[in-house]
Amino acid sequence: MFVAGFVLACFSGLVQAKEKDFAVVPFYFQTESLGNSFGVAGVAKGVGQPQAALFGMGLYTDKDSYVGFLSAFNYALSSNITATAQLYQARYNENKYYLGSQGDNGSDIDNFTLTDGLEDQYKLEFRYLLPWGGIADNGLIGAFKPERKVRTASPLESGISSIYFKPFYSSRELSFDKNKEQAKAFEISFDWDNRDSARRTTKGSHTAFNVIVGADSWSTDDAWVKTEFENSQYYSLGELGDWFDQQVLAFNFYTADTPTWKDCLPSQANKQCGRPPEHEQVRLGGLYRLRSYGGGRYHGRSAIHYSAEYRVIPDWQPLGDVPLINYYDLPWWQWVVFAEVGRVADDYDLKELHTDMKWSLGGAIRFQVEGIVVRTEIAQSEDDRTFRVMINQPF
Repeated sequence: MFVAGFVLACFSGLVQAKEKDFAVVPFYFQTESLGNSFGVAGVAKGVGQPQAALFGMGLYTDKDSYVGFLSAFNYALSSNITATAQLYQARYNENKYYLGSQGDNGSDIDNFTLTDGLEDQYKLEFRYLLPWGGIADNGLIGAFKPERKVRTASPLESGISSIYFKPFYSSRELSFDKNKEQAKAFEISFDWDNRDSARRTTKGSHTAFNVIVGADSWSTDDAWVKTEFENSQYYSLGELGDWFDQQVLAFNFYTADTPTWKDCLPSQANKQCGRPPEHEQVRLGGLYRLRSYGGGRYHGRSAIHYSAEYRVIPDWQPLGDVPLINYYDLPWWQWVVFAEVGRVADDYDLKELHTDMKWSLGGAIRFQVEGIVVRTEIAQSEDDRTFRVMINQPF
């Protein structure tokens, strides 16, 4: 799901930029799994409503893999309800998948399944903006302000509080066995964004609690429930002489569980349990957690994960003097070092989840380019290393 994450993050940055209402951008990148990839992405903002946007992306690779994505974002249905629709389909040829026990915490990174995969996801998202904090002050537009004041540590007085309802369908079909995994599910979330800025946060917090209920088929015999909790905290350390204009410590905590994991019904051939298909299980690795590993490297019933970042904005900013680059608006760049630990398990046991944890260490340089945060980062672990170019802060 690397490309899906890339698309969603890319869109998030584009819709916040004020400089352009319409853009079409060709792009190229190369990864071990996809090979040489060529594509085009386009966004149109303010289509029908000022805060709404349309986005589309397609790419093709020299391994005959492809990705397509279409979305309509942030359409207001009333003064406090918005709707979003997303359609994603991809084919990944000769791709590494960590299936079954290959994705356990103690598994060998060289033990994987190389096969072709067909993946898709179709999702509707309805967002109800609670009449508190920034919504009480500014109405609907308060949810889309790039910068806000952090007043208190109460959602009743500060930040943007939302309830999300997201029905979705996803599937994954691997060529080596022809068994199509499917998830028909809906997600209910409470989200409280109390950050002063999503681009270069200096203080505040961001909290989300999600409950996902789904089934592989329309039968309730294989129904499953997954829960997630995530919290980020930000602390400003101020300036450092003539070196840094801004210093921030950023922390993120994530945990998830599948309480129906052991709810199994005996059958003639096997036991049918309340477990999501593997592509919807609790996962670590990828763009946001254990960033030294590929997406979904580890998966199972439950997980716990901690991230810490030290972010600085140097006083020295030479990018405005570089030919071609200075064509774009680059008001700041940010240097980052980060550390992460986490693990998955087949029981939600805090002692086990804090034993034999996997780790990542890394560094990043991030830029604001025409209102979009671009991050380049390298991450190293005991047995893997990745380099990524991505959009938006990881948390």
